[in-house]
Amino acid sequence: MRTAVSFLIGCVLGATAILMWVEESGARAVSPADVVPVAAGSRSLHLPVEGIRIEALRSDFHEPRSGGRRHEAIDILAPRGTPVLAVADGTIRKLFTSKAGGLTVYHYDDAETTCYYYAHLDRYAENVREGMTVARGAVIGYVGTTGNAPKNAPHLHFAILRLTATKEWWKGEPVDPYPLLTGR
Repeated sequence: MRTAVSFLIGCVLGATAILMWVEESGARAVSPADVVPVAAGSRSLHLPVEGIRIEALRSDFHEPRSGGRRHEAIDILAPRGTPVLAVADGTIRKLFTSKAGGLTVYHYDDAETTCYYYAHLDRYAENVREGMTVARGAVIGYVGTTGNAPKNAPHLHFAILRLTATKEWWKGEPVDPYPLLTGR
């Protein structure tokens, strides 16, 4: 009995020491909260902004925008320059600059059925180029305020589109990212 109690106390103290080291050192391991299933038993999405916790995400897909349109994306607030990460394995299909989105990345999944859209970037990652393959979790850009984003509110505008048969990066059926990123 004493051996079992000693073992349990040792486990608790060891785990506490590891958690204190992680907190003090800033080390960050990928946790189950960072990877969210898209469909039971299939692939998963990585959170698209480094260091953001699921609890910080807010559902704003249905919020109204100018001109009677809906947001159809999720905005993830983060400090300017925070790395933006590929949510899945795939291909960078298009790097684009638009009035609304500013610096943007269109990223297709490996099956080319889904397009992930990252907007308002401050800049692209150094080696990102159209046609390159990316692994889930790879840095593809950095949070910013380009396009029509408020200059005092750096964030990533992240959208998901189910591609049509023609697989055009600017067309598709919008999918709410919030439940896919949070599991809620």
